[in-house]
Amino acid sequence: MRILIVTAGSRGDVAPYTGLGARLRRAGHEVSVATHTGFAASVREAGLGFHALPADPRAELSSAAGQRLLHAGTGARAVIELVRMGRALMPALGQGILAAASHGTDLLLLSATTAPLGRVVAEALGLPSMGVFLQPLAPTGAFAPLLAGNRVQGGEHVNRLVGRTVQSATDHLFAPTVRTLRRQLGLPARSALAQRRHDVRQLWPVLHGFSPSVVPRPADWPPGMRVAGY
Repeated sequence: MRILIVTAGSRGDVAPYTGLGARLRRAGHEVSVATHTGFAASVREAGLGFHALPADPRAELSSAAGQRLLHAGTGARAVIELVRMGRALMPALGQGILAAASHGTDLLLLSATTAPLGRVVAEALGLPSMGVFLQPLAPTGAFAPLLAGNRVQGGEHVNRLVGRTVQSATDHLFAPTVRTLRRQLGLPARSALAQRRHDVRQLWPVLHGFSPSVVPRPADWPPGMRVAGY
């Protein structure tokens, strides 16, 4: 099977997928990784194919907007700065995912940073896809969202409310590019929010790459989300 892993971000958003790709290659699959050019060597050293994504967040982090994000820490300010910087990168990222998938693949494995756009590409090309996430991002009453840090105190209802607020900000980040990409690919109009809700209803599979001994699977997560271990 030809498998394309698509991820974007920093080294911590890329390096774990070279390990996943190497294991899949040893299982007999043909594996490529689509990510930023700066990681090409590490991807190829793992014996994997490489496709370049045009947007590189590391270059943005050296800009004034990137420095604001780095100094924002966690909480509302960090979310605002993340959305502001990310929206500038999304159009190029969407085109890069489309180009990488168009080289020929049988399955898309999508990181959290690429899933909203990768799902549009998968739908347009008729490809099966799966989320392979490194952090627990879906809202839950079990704990506060990661971007909130340890500032949220208030129990299950507050955790869930703040989690949905962060998720709404993420939808806002991807919304313009999701809309444009769907129109470009001749797909029916669907917002980033509607796409996410559709995925939940359809039990789109998401495997989380951390140990349930470290973060047990929240009982209120949708059925399609599993904690698979490292």
